[in-house]
Amino acid sequence: MDSLNSTIVSETVLDEIVEKYKGKPGQLLTTLEEVQEVNPLKFLPHETLSDVSKKLSIPLTQVYSVATFYSFFNLKPQGKHSIIVCRGTACHTKGSKALLEEVGHIFNYRFDDSNDESFYTTPDNEFTIKTVACFGQCAQSPVISVDNIIYSNVNSLKLLEAIKKIQRKKTKE
Repeated sequence: MDSLNSTIVSETVLDEIVEKYKGKPGQLLTTLEEVQEVNPLKFLPHETLSDVSKKLSIPLTQVYSVATFYSFFNLKPQGKHSIIVCRGTACHTKGSKALLEEVGHIFNYRFDDSNDESFYTTPDNEFTIKTVACFGQCAQSPVISVDNIIYSNVNSLKLLEAIKKIQRKKTKE
């Protein structure tokens, strides 16, 4: 089985998810959330969006509009681990751009203002590095999230320690 097909949710699993939410308020959002969650690479491939559209009798354009509007939906494969760097004004003035550059250096990727991508996934799908406009924790800036754990007042040392913590866990597995 090629890697693309292994990221498509099975027909049986998709049917179970659709049935769970069909006809309920928010059926499209909750269906897409759960479908993305069961995908090993935490994203919604085009084929999945098309299948959801058919099974819920919702136009594909509407399904796609919802999937692209909400930032928590991913249309590209995500890494097993996530590093999210806040790029809000407070975080920016306290050094989040340097932290983002440092993360990029660690994972051999260059983030810059001319780059259209606001995220990067390592070729081995171990890490996805993203930016967000604001975590809403400006008084504790700069702020990052590593695997959904928020770190505040981050400096290079804290950043490296958070990444090493993941790498140590990975080595133990």
